[in-house]
Amino acid sequence: MDASTDTEAARSPAATTPAPPQCVAPTRDYGPPCLWRLPHRPESAGTARRITAGVLHTWDLDDETIHQALLVVSELVTNALEHALPPITLHLQRPADERTLHIEVDDGGPADDEGTWTTSCTPEEHGRGLSIIAVLASAHGTRILAHTITYWAVLPTTT
Repeated sequence: MDASTDTEAARSPAATTPAPPQCVAPTRDYGPPCLWRLPHRPESAGTARRITAGVLHTWDLDDETIHQALLVVSELVTNALEHALPPITLHLQRPADERTLHIEVDDGGPADDEGTWTTSCTPEEHGRGLSIIAVLASAHGTRILAHTITYWAVLPTTT
C-alpha cells in the first residue's frame, strides 16, 4: 500500500505504508492541494481512505464531514481502479475563502477492460457511486484533458 505526499506534484510511491500528511499544517491552516499518487491496485481504495482520514483529522474537520469525505474518496478511487488506466492521484484541498473541502481523483482515462470486481458482479451490484456523490456533494463533475480525467466533488464543511 504505497503512497507518498507532495505539495507541488505527485511522485512515484516510495513507502510501504501511507506517508504522514506532511503537506498539511499542524492545525487548520489552508494551503495548496495535497497530492498522493496511488498504485493501480485494489488496496489503494483503503490507502486513500486512511490518507483522507488522517488529513481531515489534522485539519480539525467534524466527524460528519470526514465520514462523507471518506465515502466520496472511496467511490472515486474505486471507480478509477475499476474503469480507468493508471496513474491515479488523490487531491485534497481546503480553500481559504470557503467553508468547503475539495476532493479530486485523476486517472489515465478509460480502460479497455473493466476491473475484477466489476466483472464479478451483476449489474444490480454496482453503479451507484456517482449517485452517492451527488447526494453528499454541493457540486461534482469531471474535467477531461488529453491523457487525464479528473473526477471532483466539493463538500460543505462546518469549520
